[in-house]
Amino acid sequence: METRGEKMLALRRARMAASPAVLRGGFRPFFLGGAVWAMIALVLWLCSLAGAIVLPSAFDPLAWHRHEMLFGFVGAIVAGFLLTAIPNWTGRLPIAGMPLLGLFLLWLAARLGVLWSASIGTWGAALLDIGFYFVLAAVAGREVLAAKNRNVPMVVLILLFGGANAIDHAVGLGLVADDGLGWRAGLSLIVVMISLIGGRIVPSFTRNWLTKQGVRQGLPGQPGKYDIATIGITAAGLMCWWIAPDSLPAGWALLLAGAMQLVRLARWKGFRTFADPLVLVLHVGYLWLPVGLVLLGWSVVDPLVSRSGAIHALTAGAMATMILAVMTRSTLGHTGRPLRASPATVLLYALVTIGAVLRVSAAFALLDYTLGMRWSAIFWIAAFITFLAAYGPILIKPRLGETA
Repeated sequence: METRGEKMLALRRARMAASPAVLRGGFRPFFLGGAVWAMIALVLWLCSLAGAIVLPSAFDPLAWHRHEMLFGFVGAIVAGFLLTAIPNWTGRLPIAGMPLLGLFLLWLAARLGVLWSASIGTWGAALLDIGFYFVLAAVAGREVLAAKNRNVPMVVLILLFGGANAIDHAVGLGLVADDGLGWRAGLSLIVVMISLIGGRIVPSFTRNWLTKQGVRQGLPGQPGKYDIATIGITAAGLMCWWIAPDSLPAGWALLLAGAMQLVRLARWKGFRTFADPLVLVLHVGYLWLPVGLVLLGWSVVDPLVSRSGAIHALTAGAMATMILAVMTRSTLGHTGRPLRASPATVLLYALVTIGAVLRVSAAFALLDYTLGMRWSAIFWIAAFITFLAAYGPILIKPRLGETA
């Protein structure tokens, strides 16, 4: 007689087989949706900034831009990554079919709700938006706990991210006085996630690639005490900055965290990976993390240093580059395709990197601010258009060897 667990596995197998390809893994709808929303949200923000449109959101334009870049775009990619990683962690079948569609539609409804929150009401938009993260955490938590897996902290981080989202809505509702409390929390949590997940995948993929090239000496090692200390200092510095963004202890802690992250990155031997863009881009993306932390700490210690430049080093630099690096590699790997960077893949890596450099340079007055921001946006949008052109067809087609 079948146990309840066996029946659930059979149901999931049937659901996977009956689902359209785009609903056979969390990375498929969320990577597609996140990439499209990244472009739409940026275009709307730029049009609003130029006075061409008035956003129908209860958030002011800058607050909406920050919110949607973090909790809309980045949140979608986090959801796609998490739902794709969980089967690897637990050995259980992926969330697929109608449950996956329902989760994606909840994310989409939240995006539209926040955009039109001036019409539908701020409370309704907030419930949709916050609800998405708590449903995502519940789904992820069920899988991890059922498998007695050690990745419970990732579920906790999703819950905290949902809490940061709730704080940002509370700011919009006038319930919290500090207008940066929500987005600072969200940004800090994403930086910690990059530090945690990047600290696993960057040295691991680098080590695997170098081994295939016949390298046997000086390979990146497994995370150790130094990595734990670095993550701890980074989290502590960001927490200080979240609570008191202008305090000197926060500034010095962030400077220390940035220096430690730079040493950590250097230990992963990224200079040996120039022959493989799929590996090299992980090092380039992670490099923005210590750069951003140092600039952020410096901006606290010296108020003349652009805090906007520091924030964009972490967002347009670290987050966007790591997101595209993970999306391209995961899409190839999880659809059974060779882990090889096509010319389009190399192009989109170059576009997002140039865009980040331009955005940070403009903030530090290294070039004309308006011109730099405009061209940065063009390169950002071009990077995601290239991703959708190259990887969109892959994301909606079956895995190689599967039937439609």
